[in-house]
Amino acid sequence: MTNNDILRRLRYTFDLKDSYVKDIFAEADHTVSRDQIIAWMKKEEEEGYTSMVDIDMAAFLNGFINVRRGKREGEQPAPEKRLNNNLIFMKLRIALNFKAEDILEIMQLAEFNMSKHELSAFFRKPDNKHYRECKDQILRNFIMGLQLKFRPKTDI
Repeated sequence: MTNNDILRRLRYTFDLKDSYVKDIFAEADHTVSRDQIIAWMKKEEEEGYTSMVDIDMAAFLNGFINVRRGKREGEQPAPEKRLNNNLIFMKLRIALNFKAEDILEIMQLAEFNMSKHELSAFFRKPDNKHYRECKDQILRNFIMGLQLKFRPKTDI
């Protein structure tokens, strides 16, 4: 999954307007323009599409944590220059204040089963022998589960 895909899906799931996305970046002391946000939201084949770099995605996720949980005391964490699915997954877990059971419930909504032990492997340090790389499929199913929980389809 690209950073653009993740941002698009999170924006839809939590019904975030462009101005609010800009505010989320500001919460992480990161400045972006509305034009940048619009360019990130476009599909790859659309004119004006811009690929979102890792540092911008990390700043968005840090801002999302600050918005959802409040800024922590002291110096704010600097956005990472390189992101992987494990870091993205961990930042989303922190922002949403999810415990393992909450994540497993979200995965169930997306009809994806995993054990608590499998899940905990994604949140370990890379040098831990039980660390496991989070593949796109896992992250995609988690975000799909979030969408099903926070923005369910209504049959009206």
